[in-house]
Amino acid sequence: MINLKIIYKIIGQLLYIEAFLMAVCIVMAFGYGETDSMGFLFSTIITVVAALVFRYLGINANNTLGRRDAYLLVTLVWIVFSFFGALPFYITGYLPHFTDAYFETMSGFSTTGASVIDSVERLPHALKFWRSLTQWIGGLGIVFFTIAIIPSLVGGNMRVFSAEATGPIRAKMHPRLKTTAKWIWSIYTLLTVACALCFFFSGMDVFDSVNYSMTVTATGGFSTHDASTGYFHSVAIDYTAIVFMFLSGISFALLYALFFKGKIKSFFKNLELRLYCGLIVVATTAITIILLYNSEHGYHDAFRHALFQVVSFITTTGVFNDDAGKWPHITWVILSVCMFFGGCAGSTSGGFKCVRGVMVLKILFNELKRVLHPRAVLPVRVNDRIIPYGAQVSVLTFFVLYMLLCLLSYFIMIITGVDSTNSITIALSCASNVGPTLGLEIGPTMSWSILPDIVKWLLSILMLMGRLEITTVVVLFTAAFWKDN
Repeated sequence: MINLKIIYKIIGQLLYIEAFLMAVCIVMAFGYGETDSMGFLFSTIITVVAALVFRYLGINANNTLGRRDAYLLVTLVWIVFSFFGALPFYITGYLPHFTDAYFETMSGFSTTGASVIDSVERLPHALKFWRSLTQWIGGLGIVFFTIAIIPSLVGGNMRVFSAEATGPIRAKMHPRLKTTAKWIWSIYTLLTVACALCFFFSGMDVFDSVNYSMTVTATGGFSTHDASTGYFHSVAIDYTAIVFMFLSGISFALLYALFFKGKIKSFFKNLELRLYCGLIVVATTAITIILLYNSEHGYHDAFRHALFQVVSFITTTGVFNDDAGKWPHITWVILSVCMFFGGCAGSTSGGFKCVRGVMVLKILFNELKRVLHPRAVLPVRVNDRIIPYGAQVSVLTFFVLYMLLCLLSYFIMIITGVDSTNSITIALSCASNVGPTLGLEIGPTMSWSILPDIVKWLLSILMLMGRLEITTVVVLFTAAFWKDN
């Protein structure tokens, strides 16, 4: 039987944290003397009241989380967090339709970065900061964030971590989960601070450098300017964004092993990292050549724009310094491949994950060998670790679910009148938590506000499923999940 009381208790505690974050934005709104202060104040009050209600429902909760409790908890937390996180947009009137406000917030927490705001620059500072903050919190996971700051809330429960973590292989940095969470969040925070300082010394002001550092290290892509990083026309800012997007797309466990354990050899021998880097090199080289022969880009600009967009798409960040929607269509195919694969498992990036790509390739090669040697024992080995048969099946299951969800979303969007090119890239973008699409009607630099409301709700669900890696959400719809035994 599902332990609803502990779920209510944890959601209530998490809403206190969300209310506190909104209160920070109240201070910022008063500091800038802008019109959104009352909107944040009312949003904070409503969130606190809701937290009190959930805490009341969770009185005398048995502090034991089963596997089913963990999956239901994580899914509900993301849905509820996004609901209350949408209130500042809705109450201030900058997104007067709740559908748009919820879409924007889910896009933020899931680090997708798709936006229905036609002009970000008209937003007050506190709302811009709230957008960036949603992505930064969602980068490593809402519940994982809680484990780091309040480990007693979920008792360091590994099941909760497994329900929210990305990738098929869980790298343990420390025997205790709360210590692992603190180390990962420490690396994440250090990356964010370093990124902010680099942006500041490259020419951004304090407000922009803080916001862009949060969304770049979260690989989310929300910007404070309509032209994203292209607004600054700065080579230094472009390369700073490239470096920190690239680092944020690497497994944080791998970064920990490199910077704190000095395991340089194992870092560079990692197969997932090699595939990640290989895809970037091949895609950047191909697009650079295409741009040189099919546009007016010079050698350096062609390389810089190609590298920037490739890293932005493969890390599922979505910031841009050029409009890739105007590039030759063959580049769209290359960027779509990058969008599909995504970064490394255990990073803030979305997508299929490179480690799954490595596993699928090894399974494929083993099956081809088995045709010639039917009796051969051919284990799937990734980084000197034998992958059990169950994990191999899970990867193939994830791939099938991923493609089915994209196809289902594609057909629904076609029925609602969205054109074919946009439909498939929008579905892929949301399932991979990328943000920008490749099309003429809704390109990488455009707002998604023209989409029908039913499509926005569909995509909100798809973004949630993409962030929680599909099975965490899909399992809730199976009959076995709700059986008492």
